[in-house]
Amino acid sequence: MPPRTAPQAPLRQAQDDRTVLRQAQDRPFKQVDVFTGTPYRGNPLAVVLDGTGLADEQMQHFAQWTHLSETTFLLPPTSDNADYRVRIFTPGGELPFAGHPTLGSCHAWLQAGGKPKSAEFIVQECQVGLVRIRREGPRLAFAAPPLKRSAPSPAVLAQVAQAIGVKASQVIAVQTLDNGPVWLGLLLDSPQTVLALAPNHLQLKQLGQKVGVAAVYADAPAAGPHLEVRAFAAPIGITEDPVTGSLNASLAQWLIADRHMPAHYVAAQGACLQRAGRVHLERDAAGQVWVGGETVTCIAGTVAL
Repeated sequence: MPPRTAPQAPLRQAQDDRTVLRQAQDRPFKQVDVFTGTPYRGNPLAVVLDGTGLADEQMQHFAQWTHLSETTFLLPPTSDNADYRVRIFTPGGELPFAGHPTLGSCHAWLQAGGKPKSAEFIVQECQVGLVRIRREGPRLAFAAPPLKRSAPSPAVLAQVAQAIGVKASQVIAVQTLDNGPVWLGLLLDSPQTVLALAPNHLQLKQLGQKVGVAAVYADAPAAGPHLEVRAFAAPIGITEDPVTGSLNASLAQWLIADRHMPAHYVAAQGACLQRAGRVHLERDAAGQVWVGGETVTCIAGTVAL
């Protein structure tokens, strides 16, 4: 009699996958492009417009499958003051807040027939709390969450500078920026320096550091861009993010407060990834920084989850 053998792992996995597929339901889905008015030139976002009943593991697995910098799931709010709740996942984990998912999710929610409770703001609930979003003509803009910032240790700065390939003489200012996501922000000497960077992403991942770099354009036209930005996020599975709302929010809060930038400016991001993202930053009379941009829908349909 031949010996009994256990089922092979690939067979078990195939059976499990078929079970999951049978249990899945069709959910409304959009893939949108954020911080651009031209499709495929900004930062894409996958939005599942009904995430009710999904386990954390299902959300995370789908975010890994989309392989986008972020995937969001819309849910009923738990706060009476919110219009909807969103959970934000990268391929590597969940985020308490992120900028382009905030604008892209709001765009998808409104396009799907969402009705805000207030005539003035749409209010999004996420792990960082309640985030106000306002309409600005063709753009949406979110109120940047409060920023905590501090000077990084010289040792960390030296390691990061080596990993991204900048000299001390090229660094004008540096801060650790925390508005939910934590970034090490570096203001460099020129946009050309920013665009020429070729970071060691493995080293940044080992350091556990997300790094945002920026430089001011001298004599920029009124319409901008006025600041060039790049975002390196290897610790969460994204080597370079095309256009980053949370980073631009914290950069604006820092750079405007320290008078490196005016109270209203336009940032460019994504050139090294063949994108042309534009982020509109403004600090209002009350000191609130608003982060705005256009969003376009590229894909609409359903997803089996």
